[in-house]
Amino acid sequence: MAAMAAASLLCARAAAAAPTLRLRGGGRGARLVFSCSASSSSPSGEGGFSGKVGFLGLGIMGAPMASNLINAGCDVTVWNRTRSKCDPLLSLGAKYEPSPADVASSCDVTFAMLADPESAVEVACGANGAAQGMAPGKGYVDVSTVDAATSKLIGKHITSTGASFLERCDFSSCTVGPMLTRYLFSRLQFQAQKSQQKMGCSSFLPQSRFFLGDVGKGADMKLVVNMVMGSMMVSFSEGLLLSEKVGLDPNTLVEVISQGAISAPMFSLKGPSMVKAAYPTAFPLKHQQKDLRLALALAESVSQSIPTVAAANELYKVAKSLGLADQDFSAVIEALKAKEQSK
Repeated sequence: MAAMAAASLLCARAAAAAPTLRLRGGGRGARLVFSCSASSSSPSGEGGFSGKVGFLGLGIMGAPMASNLINAGCDVTVWNRTRSKCDPLLSLGAKYEPSPADVASSCDVTFAMLADPESAVEVACGANGAAQGMAPGKGYVDVSTVDAATSKLIGKHITSTGASFLERCDFSSCTVGPMLTRYLFSRLQFQAQKSQQKMGCSSFLPQSRFFLGDVGKGADMKLVVNMVMGSMMVSFSEGLLLSEKVGLDPNTLVEVISQGAISAPMFSLKGPSMVKAAYPTAFPLKHQQKDLRLALALAESVSQSIPTVAAANELYKVAKSLGLADQDFSAVIEALKAKEQSK
């Protein structure tokens, strides 16, 4: 079995982090290790990734990731349910296959970025799904935000073919839209049980090391992070509205917060637009509500009370009912405005 080539895929303004991820356990499950080390230059001895890369799902997050792979010189093949969403990538040099199975069959490693658990399972395990195109020596990287049970199911289908499965390479960030344009594809490796396999892909990760455990723990981590993010946005929205109502300039509130202990990039990036009632989509509100729903189910499964998240989830549901599902998740502030107006 031929080994996959190691990669160092750099964009024009390369970040200083060189992350490495390893997958252990083969068909019995996988453990995910994040390891990042600072570097001011690309790893020695490594050029562009010489293998073929597949990308399934070209939505608001998947399309920029696939675009970065193409711009880094990768041989990329794409698929999306709505064929027209592939066109911008094809104009950049990507190839097209008519099904996930065809993409996986023609590529060394295939990424999947799908909207929800149902879509992730269908694309990986359904009719003409990616699993049908997998084989020993190939890899499948699922970067969708799903629950642990879904991740385990997909991993079982993929590894049953002899291929390797990486549960997730976490691109999560409150700045996911803007940051994606600056992601570089660096040294992400996974090691199969019976062979030394390497593949290059990308991620921008903190310079920290995390051992998350078996398949499913990565999904749990992402849900907890997105749960906190969604709740933070609700609290921030309440602060903006309250500051304005008591005669303060909400823009000043954004600046004050940015200089204090609760400073967060999300507040600085989203705040000015929210003050103007503008919500350019980086992370759709419907996906944030989906993540809160999954987080509530996760909490229920271990009898953990998360009342703040439950209340936040209801506000996101109200925002969806107002027709804001496809707006940025910061549009949840409109649900609070609607509640105020209905008094």
